[in-house]
Amino acid sequence: MQCLQCHTENREESRFCAECGTSLASVCPDCGFTNYPEAKFCGGCGRALSIIAASSTEKGVAQEVSEAERRQLTVMFCDLVGSTVLAERLDPEELRELLAAYQDCSARVVNNFSGHIARYIGDGLLIYFGYPQAHEDDAQRAVRAGLGIAEAVSALDFERSSPGVSLAARIGIATGQVVVGDIGNGERREEMAVVGETPNIAARLQALADPGAVVIASSTYRLVEGLFACDTLGPQTLKGVSEPEAAFLVRAEIDVATRFEASQRQNFMPLIGRQEEIGVILKRWRLVKEGEGQVVLVSGAAGIGKSRLQQNFQERLWAEPHSKVFYFCTPQYQRSAFHPVISQLEKTLRFEKDDRPDRKLSKLAAHLQHWELAKGEHIPVLSSLLSVPLSDHYTTLNLSPEELKKKVVTTVIALIKAMALRSPVLMMVEDTHWVDPSTLELLDRLADQLRSYRILLILTFRSDFALNRHSFADATLLTLNRLSRRETMEMITRATDGKALPESLLTEIIDKTDGVPLFIEELTKTILESGLLTVSGDRYEYDSSSRTLAVPASLQDSLMARLDRLGSAKDVAQLAATLGRTFTHTLLASVWPGEAETLDVALTRLIDAELINHSSLSPEVTYEFKHALVRDVAYQSLLKSVRRNHHRKVANVLEASFPEITERQPVVLAYHYTEAGLA
Repeated sequence: MQCLQCHTENREESRFCAECGTSLASVCPDCGFTNYPEAKFCGGCGRALSIIAASSTEKGVAQEVSEAERRQLTVMFCDLVGSTVLAERLDPEELRELLAAYQDCSARVVNNFSGHIARYIGDGLLIYFGYPQAHEDDAQRAVRAGLGIAEAVSALDFERSSPGVSLAARIGIATGQVVVGDIGNGERREEMAVVGETPNIAARLQALADPGAVVIASSTYRLVEGLFACDTLGPQTLKGVSEPEAAFLVRAEIDVATRFEASQRQNFMPLIGRQEEIGVILKRWRLVKEGEGQVVLVSGAAGIGKSRLQQNFQERLWAEPHSKVFYFCTPQYQRSAFHPVISQLEKTLRFEKDDRPDRKLSKLAAHLQHWELAKGEHIPVLSSLLSVPLSDHYTTLNLSPEELKKKVVTTVIALIKAMALRSPVLMMVEDTHWVDPSTLELLDRLADQLRSYRILLILTFRSDFALNRHSFADATLLTLNRLSRRETMEMITRATDGKALPESLLTEIIDKTDGVPLFIEELTKTILESGLLTVSGDRYEYDSSSRTLAVPASLQDSLMARLDRLGSAKDVAQLAATLGRTFTHTLLASVWPGEAETLDVALTRLIDAELINHSSLSPEVTYEFKHALVRDVAYQSLLKSVRRNHHRKVANVLEASFPEITERQPVVLAYHYTEAGLA
């Protein structure tokens, strides 16, 4: 199977490219057509493709998730306004056509944001975001989908067949912990059923919404705050919900170029540490100002502070004359050619939604004239890129897609070079691991040519992204590591406004967050907002017996997404989480119910995904979850009944086969029997 990203040939059963790690194309089981991994419907025959992650590492075939588990889920309820009245006015055949159009346009929007329509309930839809496959931004996807559905339904035109009929949807969204999985047997079996308070809240909020409106719960609002313009509706008394629920009306998505800009609105703390890395970038900037172009690659795990480092450097240049070009890559547009380039140009040109084509062409012409570039040569290329119809003053291009792509690359690079002739250019590409192939080709070409131009190109990407190092051979690579204990404590102190935390709680935060700035910030913030702390002078008091530290809701989706991508290796991660953050191969193999080969394949997958580390320095192979919060999410995703069964089996195996542990560490045996409910 050929990788669509780097064109490397892979084994037929492979799910990820052995060269660059990209998800490989899926082959339709009906017609054999090769589809992109994200495709929901086959491009060859139109068959609906499963969106459930493959659950067999060996065979690489997708199968439905049937085991129930606990997880955070964003639930959407959507219904068609006034369907009862429409049923009275319309012929049944017309009503059927209307409902089909409503369901089809809603399904297209949901698929675009990787949601899952769990159930069609007459004119209502029950939709999940975060199951069966979690994404790190499921709450954002749900709200965007809600706005998209409202717009798509209102645009449906039934005036010709049914005069006076206007359609509108109303939508409610909530986020929370649920149990999800199949319920019942035989004909009464309900697949992917959700049990918990969250669906009820979403349904009640939907009933509150006006036609065409999207109303979200406070649980969802906290995850999308700063990204959408919202009006507070105040506390709402919802049927079946004991406490009043704060509700918010979503007006529109805010035009924010980056997630980091949104977080700035919430007064996030300044950069901690990273002085050495900032110093390196400042040195490269001095070389750029002297006329020697530079490329800096900033690599690190999710949440390690790549965006914060980039923002801090940008702030240091505020008083210096320079131009900026910012590209922001997102997972939703990984297969949309030149999407970061188009977004940047539209923002620079100040395109408005109500701008007519001639107005857009005028803005484009003025921009090229400002940088002294030939309008006749570049306007046809950029107008094609920006989907702006050409006027009669310009010659329409008649090029193949490949030829047009080359023209776009050449024109965009020419524009950036023209900017560099006037002043140094700071060009940042954020989240390059989500870049589309066309934009990546542009960056490759630019990196080869910028040595003699005043351009500093900074690319940030996650450590598991395989960048083409041939094109960036002369680049400076900065790998961001975890913060030290001292820096972690400084972050916590800033988050608590200088008030000291109890030593036991401080130690637990440090241990669980592993020096990852995002984890430190979110866990500390969650604790401060939990109501578990009381202020006593210049310090906080905490009842450690009241409860254990929960994984912050803001991190649940991203951590669960990493586990969901593991396929069958996720089962091993969940079982291993029962043993603790550190575990031995011998003990895990003793409680693993499957074949030894399957276990070893799964452990290799966990290591490759950088979820666990392994060491063979001790008498036997020992593994450790790389992040304590990953272990917590894996453990907490198990049903309580499953957890008890796992702990009972571990306790029995320890007592029967590991006397050295039970004799030297009786607390371990006691822990597993206690968690098994066998005190």
